[in-house]
Amino acid sequence: MEYDITKSKVISSLFWKLLERGGVYGIQFIVMVLLARLLLPEEFGIIVLVTVFISLANLLAQSGLNTALIQKKSVDDTDFSSAFYTNLLISTILYILLYFTSPFIAAFFDESQLINLIRLLSLTLFIGSFTSIQNAIIARNMQFRKLFFSSLCAAIIAGAVGIGMAFADFGLWALVWHQLTYQLLAALILLFTVDWRPKLLFSWKRVKGLFSYGWKLMVSAVIDTLYANLMILSIGKFFSPAIVGFYNRGEQFPNLIINNINGSIQSVMLPALSAFQDDKKRIKEMVRRSIVTSSYIIFPMMVGLAVIAKPLVIVLLTEKWLPSVPFIQIFCGVYALWPIHTANLQAMNALGRSDIYLKLEIVKKIVGIAILAICIPFGVHAMAIGALVGGVVATFINTYPNSKLFDYSFQEQWRDLFPSLTLSLLMGAFVYPIQWIGLSAPITLMTQMFLGVLLYVVLSNMFKMESFSYLLTTTKELLWRRKRKSNYSIHNEV
Repeated sequence: MEYDITKSKVISSLFWKLLERGGVYGIQFIVMVLLARLLLPEEFGIIVLVTVFISLANLLAQSGLNTALIQKKSVDDTDFSSAFYTNLLISTILYILLYFTSPFIAAFFDESQLINLIRLLSLTLFIGSFTSIQNAIIARNMQFRKLFFSSLCAAIIAGAVGIGMAFADFGLWALVWHQLTYQLLAALILLFTVDWRPKLLFSWKRVKGLFSYGWKLMVSAVIDTLYANLMILSIGKFFSPAIVGFYNRGEQFPNLIINNINGSIQSVMLPALSAFQDDKKRIKEMVRRSIVTSSYIIFPMMVGLAVIAKPLVIVLLTEKWLPSVPFIQIFCGVYALWPIHTANLQAMNALGRSDIYLKLEIVKKIVGIAILAICIPFGVHAMAIGALVGGVVATFINTYPNSKLFDYSFQEQWRDLFPSLTLSLLMGAFVYPIQWIGLSAPITLMTQMFLGVLLYVVLSNMFKMESFSYLLTTTKELLWRRKRKSNYSIHNEV
């Protein structure tokens, strides 16, 4: 199986990936809003602590092999099956480890409920062993349409289960079964939509080849996950589960937006860039287009979300969640930088430089942990601000190697970002004072959102923003091609 990548295929794949992410995260957002209104912040805080350990175990279980399967130029059934059996073995070992260490984890956080929660949710490790291979096949072939249907159906059914259990006063367990149902259904649907089954094939040589590339990404991802959740673990240890809940809700709002847009771009970028890994000039063009276009979309969303945070929380989550507002505003700044991180890191992966990727992660986390250690004595909000400072420093670190790898320096990247950033800040400065007028929260929210979008579009057109023109042209081209394909199908039928 080798790459067959064209521009139209990349655009179509990005369209379906955005649709999949948007649909799933849109449904999950609605579900989380309803659950937040029905459940307590402490209950969300407890499930967040469990998720930290499950996420880390999932990364170790996959060992970077799924990413290596995407990056490798040519793969066959032996590669896929060998990776699957390896993932399954590691998942079994990790499940046993989590099962027997769960009492110690519960004792550390003084929350006895964690024992059964960790043991139950750890079962998703076995599901992940299978879906990681399916997702690699989908990414290689850019068949994200299949992922759209499996994820969307699973999200709808799992959401109904979670909300139903919350209404029936199951409390914390509504969150647990929402997660379990989603993972299980997504895997079952992929079983029927992706034409792959593990075969009785195994090669240590193939595993070693994949692992030689993937282990660095795995270690990088583990370090990144540990660091990202170190703050959650610290808050859980030194503060209350309710504070964990407020912090998590505050981070989740910008995270949902970024994971939809930036996550979609990231999923498509790796196979697209890998197909041109021998053409450095083409790599630079693609990375630049990714950074310029994604920042044009993400910057105004993050500035806008920071501006409307208070009325948004009141309308969606009720006033009991108001302590999450400062966290939303701070993390909007953190996640606004992700287009830079993603594009630069995916380019390194596509070029096969996972060694540089790992070194960068180690450096960034050393800096981040130092910042966190300084901020902890000053409280939770200072810790969040420290994450923002760490994110800014990380942009310097992530862009540095690529000035040599494909001649795209930090200064050049920020020159490309500056117009979108300036336009977004102007929009935010105009819209923010509306909350001082004294309107009700729903009216304030709708007014700010409408004027913010209108102003950004008008200014984009007025200043002839490159990304604005590019998006319009690309959208028209995509619609024209889909219309032409539809007409061609009708003609053939006739």
